[in-house]
Amino acid sequence: MRLGVNIDHIATIRQARGGAEPDPVTAAALAELAGADGIVCHLREDRRHIQDRDLEILRKTVQTHLNLEMAAVEEIVDIAIKVKPDMVTLVPEKRQELTTEGGLDVIANSQRLSEVISKLSNCNIAVSLFVDAEINQVKEAAKIKAHFIEIHTGAYADAIDEETADIELGNIASMAAAGHKLGLRVSAGHGLKYHNVRKIAALDYIEELNIGHSIIARAALVGMERAVSDMKRLIG
Repeated sequence: MRLGVNIDHIATIRQARGGAEPDPVTAAALAELAGADGIVCHLREDRRHIQDRDLEILRKTVQTHLNLEMAAVEEIVDIAIKVKPDMVTLVPEKRQELTTEGGLDVIANSQRLSEVISKLSNCNIAVSLFVDAEINQVKEAAKIKAHFIEIHTGAYADAIDEETADIELGNIASMAAAGHKLGLRVSAGHGLKYHNVRKIAALDYIEELNIGHSIIARAALVGMERAVSDMKRLIG
Protein backbone atom coordinates (compact mmCIF):
# COMPACT_ATOMS: atom_id res chain seq x y z
CA MET A 1 0.00 0.00 0.00
CA ARG A 2 1.46 3.33 -1.10
CA LEU A 3 0.84 6.65 0.61
CA GLY A 4 0.36 9.86 -1.34
CA VAL A 5 0.60 12.94 0.89
CA ASN A 6 -1.46 15.96 -0.16
CA ILE A 7 0.38 19.16 0.78
CA ASP A 8 -2.37 21.65 -0.21
CA HIS A 9 -3.05 22.80 3.34
CA ILE A 10 0.54 23.81 3.94
CA ALA A 11 -0.14 26.30 1.16
CA THR A 12 -3.49 27.18 2.78
CA ILE A 13 -1.64 28.32 5.90
CA ARG A 14 0.80 30.33 3.79
CA GLN A 15 -1.95 32.02 1.80
CA ALA A 16 -3.75 33.07 5.00
CA ARG A 17 -1.03 35.68 5.52
CA GLY A 18 -0.01 36.13 1.90
CA GLY A 19 3.62 35.50 2.71
CA ALA A 20 6.21 32.91 1.79
CA GLU A 21 5.89 30.39 4.62
CA PRO A 22 5.26 27.64 5.30
CA ASP A 23 6.61 26.40 1.99
CA PRO A 24 4.71 23.45 0.44
CA VAL A 25 7.84 22.44 -1.48
CA THR A 26 9.75 22.01 1.78
CA ALA A 27 6.78 20.11 3.23
CA ALA A 28 6.84 17.75 0.25
CA ALA A 29 10.55 17.05 0.74
CA LEU A 30 10.02 16.31 4.45
CA ALA A 31 7.10 14.01 3.62
CA GLU A 32 9.26 12.07 1.18
CA LEU A 33 12.06 11.78 3.73
CA ALA A 34 9.52 10.36 6.18
CA GLY A 35 8.46 7.67 3.72
CA ALA A 36 5.73 9.17 1.53
CA ASP A 37 5.46 7.30 -1.77
CA GLY A 38 4.08 10.29 -3.63
CA ILE A 39 3.10 13.94 -3.34
CA VAL A 40 -0.36 15.22 -4.23
CA CYS A 41 -1.34 18.84 -4.88
CA HIS A 42 -4.45 20.49 -6.31
CA LEU A 43 -4.03 23.47 -8.61
CA ARG A 44 -7.45 25.07 -8.35
CA GLU A 45 -8.79 27.58 -10.85
CA ASP A 46 -9.03 30.19 -8.08
CA ARG A 47 -5.48 29.41 -6.83
CA ARG A 48 -6.71 29.42 -3.22
CA HIS A 49 -3.71 27.42 -2.01
CA ILE A 50 -1.24 25.85 -4.45
CA GLN A 51 0.18 28.39 -6.92
CA ASP A 52 1.61 27.84 -10.39
CA ARG A 53 5.14 28.44 -9.11
CA ASP A 54 4.66 25.77 -6.42
CA LEU A 55 3.73 23.22 -9.06
CA GLU A 56 6.67 24.12 -11.25
CA ILE A 57 9.14 23.71 -8.38
CA LEU A 58 7.49 20.53 -7.14
CA ARG A 59 7.92 19.00 -10.58
CA LYS A 60 11.66 19.69 -10.35
CA THR A 61 12.12 18.54 -6.75
CA VAL A 62 9.71 15.67 -6.02
CA GLN A 63 11.72 12.45 -6.02
CA THR A 64 8.86 9.97 -5.79
CA HIS A 65 5.63 10.51 -7.72
CA LEU A 66 3.81 13.80 -8.38
CA ASN A 67 0.02 13.59 -8.65
CA LEU A 68 -1.73 16.79 -9.79
CA GLU A 69 -5.40 17.11 -8.87
CA MET A 70 -7.25 19.41 -11.24
CA ALA A 71 -10.52 20.24 -12.93
CA ALA A 72 -10.96 19.24 -16.57
CA VAL A 73 -10.74 22.83 -17.82
CA GLU A 74 -8.59 24.03 -20.69
CA GLU A 75 -6.35 26.40 -18.71
CA ILE A 76 -5.30 23.79 -16.17
CA VAL A 77 -5.00 21.02 -18.77
CA ASP A 78 -2.53 23.20 -20.67
CA ILE A 79 -0.53 23.77 -17.48
CA ALA A 80 -0.45 20.02 -16.80
CA ILE A 81 0.86 19.35 -20.30
CA LYS A 82 3.58 21.95 -19.80
CA VAL A 83 4.64 20.76 -16.32
CA LYS A 84 4.15 17.02 -16.96
CA PRO A 85 3.33 15.55 -13.53
CA ASP A 86 3.54 11.77 -13.26
CA MET A 87 -0.23 11.60 -12.88
CA VAL A 88 -3.26 13.84 -13.15
CA THR A 89 -6.36 13.18 -11.06
CA LEU A 90 -9.43 14.84 -12.52
CA VAL A 91 -11.81 16.07 -9.83
CA PRO A 92 -15.00 18.13 -9.72
CA GLU A 93 -14.39 21.68 -8.59
CA LYS A 94 -16.76 24.31 -7.21
CA ARG A 95 -15.60 27.81 -6.31
CA GLN A 96 -17.51 27.97 -3.01
CA GLU A 97 -16.69 24.52 -1.61
CA LEU A 98 -14.29 24.16 1.32
CA THR A 99 -12.97 20.89 -0.06
CA THR A 100 -13.90 18.49 -2.86
CA GLU A 101 -17.44 17.42 -2.00
CA GLY A 102 -17.88 14.29 -4.10
CA GLY A 103 -16.80 12.32 -7.10
CA LEU A 104 -16.99 13.27 -10.76
CA ASP A 105 -20.17 12.61 -12.67
CA VAL A 106 -18.29 10.65 -15.30
CA ILE A 107 -21.45 9.70 -17.17
CA ALA A 108 -22.74 13.26 -17.56
CA ASN A 109 -19.29 14.57 -18.55
CA SER A 110 -18.11 11.56 -20.50
CA GLN A 111 -17.25 13.33 -23.76
CA ARG A 112 -15.23 16.12 -22.16
CA LEU A 113 -13.41 13.75 -19.82
CA SER A 114 -12.60 11.43 -22.70
CA GLU A 115 -11.06 14.34 -24.62
CA VAL A 116 -8.93 15.37 -21.66
CA ILE A 117 -7.82 11.80 -20.95
CA SER A 118 -6.76 11.39 -24.59
CA LYS A 119 -4.89 14.70 -24.59
CA LEU A 120 -2.99 13.92 -21.39
CA SER A 121 -2.33 10.31 -22.36
CA ASN A 122 -0.73 11.49 -25.60
CA CYS A 123 1.74 13.42 -23.41
CA ASN A 124 2.54 10.28 -21.38
CA ILE A 125 0.64 11.50 -18.31
CA ALA A 126 -1.40 8.86 -16.49
CA VAL A 127 -4.96 9.93 -15.70
CA SER A 128 -7.09 9.04 -12.69
CA LEU A 129 -10.75 9.92 -12.19
CA PHE A 130 -12.01 10.75 -8.70
CA VAL A 131 -15.31 8.86 -8.44
CA ASP A 132 -17.93 7.92 -5.90
CA ALA A 133 -18.35 4.24 -5.07
CA GLU A 134 -20.99 3.70 -7.77
CA ILE A 135 -20.75 0.94 -10.36
CA ASN A 136 -22.01 2.98 -13.33
CA GLN A 137 -19.38 5.66 -12.70
CA VAL A 138 -16.66 3.02 -12.50
CA LYS A 139 -17.83 1.38 -15.72
CA GLU A 140 -17.86 4.71 -17.54
CA ALA A 141 -14.34 5.48 -16.28
CA ALA A 142 -13.13 2.26 -17.86
CA LYS A 143 -15.09 2.95 -21.04
CA ILE A 144 -13.39 6.31 -21.63
CA LYS A 145 -9.97 4.77 -20.98
CA ALA A 146 -8.93 6.26 -17.66
CA HIS A 147 -5.84 4.56 -16.24
CA PHE A 148 -6.88 4.81 -12.59
CA ILE A 149 -9.90 5.53 -10.48
CA GLU A 150 -9.58 7.11 -7.05
CA ILE A 151 -12.57 6.05 -4.98
CA HIS A 152 -14.05 8.83 -2.86
CA THR A 153 -13.98 7.62 0.77
CA GLY A 154 -15.83 10.58 2.27
CA ALA A 155 -19.06 8.69 2.99
CA TYR A 156 -17.07 6.08 4.91
CA ALA A 157 -14.99 8.67 6.76
CA ASP A 158 -18.04 10.75 7.72
CA ALA A 159 -20.28 7.83 8.73
CA ILE A 160 -22.22 8.57 11.92
CA ASP A 161 -21.93 5.06 13.36
CA GLU A 162 -20.02 1.82 12.86
CA GLU A 163 -22.87 0.10 11.02
CA THR A 164 -23.02 2.85 8.41
CA ALA A 165 -19.23 2.87 8.11
CA ASP A 166 -19.23 -0.88 7.45
CA ILE A 167 -21.84 -0.47 4.70
CA GLU A 168 -19.76 2.23 3.03
CA LEU A 169 -16.63 0.11 3.44
CA GLY A 170 -18.41 -2.72 1.62
CA ASN A 171 -19.34 -0.36 -1.23
CA ILE A 172 -15.72 0.75 -1.56
CA ALA A 173 -14.49 -2.85 -1.54
CA SER A 174 -16.99 -3.81 -4.25
CA MET A 175 -16.04 -0.87 -6.47
CA ALA A 176 -12.33 -1.56 -6.03
CA ALA A 177 -12.91 -5.13 -7.19
CA ALA A 178 -15.09 -3.96 -10.09
CA GLY A 179 -12.51 -1.42 -11.19
CA HIS A 180 -9.76 -4.02 -11.08
CA LYS A 181 -11.88 -6.42 -13.14
CA LEU A 182 -12.45 -3.69 -15.73
CA GLY A 183 -8.71 -3.12 -16.07
CA LEU A 184 -8.46 0.01 -13.95
CA ARG A 185 -5.86 0.58 -11.29
CA VAL A 186 -7.40 1.72 -8.02
CA SER A 187 -6.54 4.24 -5.33
CA ALA A 188 -8.72 5.84 -2.65
CA GLY A 189 -8.92 8.94 -0.53
CA HIS A 190 -10.81 11.81 1.09
CA GLY A 191 -11.49 12.26 4.78
CA LEU A 192 -9.25 9.41 5.88
CA LYS A 193 -7.80 9.82 9.36
CA TYR A 194 -5.48 7.94 11.67
CA HIS A 195 -8.37 6.23 13.47
CA ASN A 196 -10.28 5.05 10.38
CA VAL A 197 -7.65 4.29 7.75
CA ARG A 198 -6.76 0.70 8.66
CA LYS A 199 -9.93 -0.91 7.28
CA ILE A 200 -9.53 0.88 3.95
CA ALA A 201 -5.84 -0.06 3.80
CA ALA A 202 -6.78 -3.73 4.30
CA LEU A 203 -9.02 -3.88 1.20
CA ASP A 204 -7.95 -5.82 -1.88
CA TYR A 205 -7.10 -4.08 -5.16
CA ILE A 206 -6.50 -0.60 -3.68
CA GLU A 207 -2.83 0.17 -4.21
CA GLU A 208 -2.57 3.75 -2.95
CA LEU A 209 -4.22 6.03 -0.39
CA ASN A 210 -4.07 9.78 -0.89
CA ILE A 211 -4.35 11.66 2.40
CA GLY A 212 -3.88 15.33 3.18
CA HIS A 213 -5.79 17.17 5.87
CA SER A 214 -5.33 14.73 8.73
CA ILE A 215 -1.58 14.42 8.08
CA ILE A 216 -1.09 18.19 7.84
CA ALA A 217 -3.19 18.71 10.98
CA ARG A 218 -1.02 16.27 12.93
CA ALA A 219 2.15 17.72 11.41
CA ALA A 220 1.21 21.11 12.88
CA LEU A 221 1.50 19.51 16.34
CA VAL A 222 4.19 16.83 16.03
CA GLY A 223 6.07 17.65 12.81
CA MET A 224 5.79 16.37 9.25
CA GLU A 225 8.18 13.44 9.63
CA ARG A 226 6.30 11.90 12.54
CA ALA A 227 2.87 12.62 11.02
CA VAL A 228 3.80 10.84 7.77
CA SER A 229 5.63 7.95 9.41
CA ASP A 230 2.69 7.33 11.79
CA MET A 231 0.31 7.08 8.82
CA LYS A 232 2.70 4.86 6.89
CA ARG A 233 2.84 2.49 9.81
CA LEU A 234 -0.96 2.32 10.05
CA ILE A 235 -1.52 1.54 6.38
CA GLY A 236 1.37 -0.89 6.29
